[in-house]
Amino acid sequence: MRQSLFVLPALLLSLAVGLAACSSSAPETMKDGLEPLPSPWPPADALGIRTQLLKELQPVTLKNCTLKRYGGPNDGGYLMCENLATGVHSAYSYGIDTEDVWGCDVATQFSVPIHQYDCFTEHRPACSGGTFVFHDECVGPKKEHREGQPFDTIASQIARNGDAGKPLLMKIDIEGAEWDSLMATPDEVFDTFLQMPMELHGVNDAKFVEIVRRLKQRFYLVSLHYNNHACDPGVAPLPAWAFQVLWVNKKVGVLDADAPSPAPVSPLHAPDNAANPECPAVP
Repeated sequence: MRQSLFVLPALLLSLAVGLAACSSSAPETMKDGLEPLPSPWPPADALGIRTQLLKELQPVTLKNCTLKRYGGPNDGGYLMCENLATGVHSAYSYGIDTEDVWGCDVATQFSVPIHQYDCFTEHRPACSGGTFVFHDECVGPKKEHREGQPFDTIASQIARNGDAGKPLLMKIDIEGAEWDSLMATPDEVFDTFLQMPMELHGVNDAKFVEIVRRLKQRFYLVSLHYNNHACDPGVAPLPAWAFQVLWVNKKVGVLDADAPSPAPVSPLHAPDNAANPECPAVP
């Protein structure tokens, strides 16, 4: 998470006003075992959206996942299943700022190039023993220029790198722009990602619920950690308005249906802000 995020909690909380009315209606029933959304959907209040989002954010346990932390010991660290990346061809790292420790860990362990995307930084991180390919471009829901900066979609960027249809990893942490970027990504592109660690920002828009439900059709939610820079009682029942998740493709993950639900919190998690305690646990 970039430090610029921490000075904007009031702006993010303002999303509670009127965003639900702007969201498109979700279907009453959804496939792959997902329960119908409440009727009517979306609810008229932000609390109803957050309550449903919490219901969807219930991590599960996989029989065949060995979790490992990649990236920083605090902010910038993400959990992945180190044994579920067989055959990965490349990895994509969205949101760089000054460093990419996650990318270096992945590049050196799996011997794959890391395609880095960030149009707002002048830094070009290096990785001893790993291959970084920096793209001075941001990701978004369409190809365009905003304030002089180039944007393109996840699908287009993957295709331009010759990675379409190949097994991939993706990390995304782009301060709230991830939602529209994910929404614009076709299912056939999601099918190529073995794992997707990411940080999600914002909790008051009905489309966030719909995107999470869409991802759950193809991925298992294996890890959830609330960023303690964003703890806020004003977004209850969620403890924070930013959180890291790990999505594991159902083609490689094997669900442990007998394990407790939600899955126990992994001891590999660490507070993003090492000087402060974690956010309060969800009741």
